[in-house]
Amino acid sequence: MDEGSGLNIMYAKTLNEMGVDRMNFRPIRAPFHGVVTGKQAVPLGQIDLPVTFGERSNYRTETLTFDVVGFLETFHAILGRPCYAKFMAVPNYTYIKLKLPGPRGVITVGTSFQRAYECEVECCGHATAIVASGELAALREKVTEEAPNAEKESALVDFLRDNKDIFAWKPSDMPGIPREVAEHTLKIHPGSKPVKQCLCRFDEEKRRAIGEEIGKLLAAGFIKEVHHPEWLANPILV
Repeated sequence: MDEGSGLNIMYAKTLNEMGVDRMNFRPIRAPFHGVVTGKQAVPLGQIDLPVTFGERSNYRTETLTFDVVGFLETFHAILGRPCYAKFMAVPNYTYIKLKLPGPRGVITVGTSFQRAYECEVECCGHATAIVASGELAALREKVTEEAPNAEKESALVDFLRDNKDIFAWKPSDMPGIPREVAEHTLKIHPGSKPVKQCLCRFDEEKRRAIGEEIGKLLAAGFIKEVHHPEWLANPILV
């Protein structure tokens, strides 16, 4: 059971072993993810099946809708949130128990820790095999298709390194830029009253960093000191 799944899923192999005819499937083509590792899954169809929990003295049966899938897995079926809601079931993963109300009291379904561990190992091995086979196929395609692109990338990196002096690495590398080229402005409504922000204090490390950056901008002539301004905003450290 998977409380995180939004679907009830039944594997075609399980239905074949149960002798259920595929003529009973309802057509559905809406894909879903998260069941096959790294892949999109498209169901073969939907089917309604009765599901029973409990023993002869106290049992409960409800009809659940399953999306039927054709790929292989280590499970017989996956019972998701629709099943929990229909049975009003509550799981406890610590004790590997599932409890739900029945006609003669609470029905408890569980298994042994050893069996749960064996299933986990089997599932992990199956998922690892799927991922490995998929990654190997993808890697082969990538090597084949991207070999020419790798040569282009290497040539571009070499070109950029040879011409790194054309880039500006600090404010002093680009002095004298006219305001017509780049200028920060505040788009405020005409007639708005200037408001001075409350002083925001920084710790010593931040003050030192702010001072270094302001010093670079002053040295490059990007900013200048103004006394008695009408409007002030605190510096923002990014």
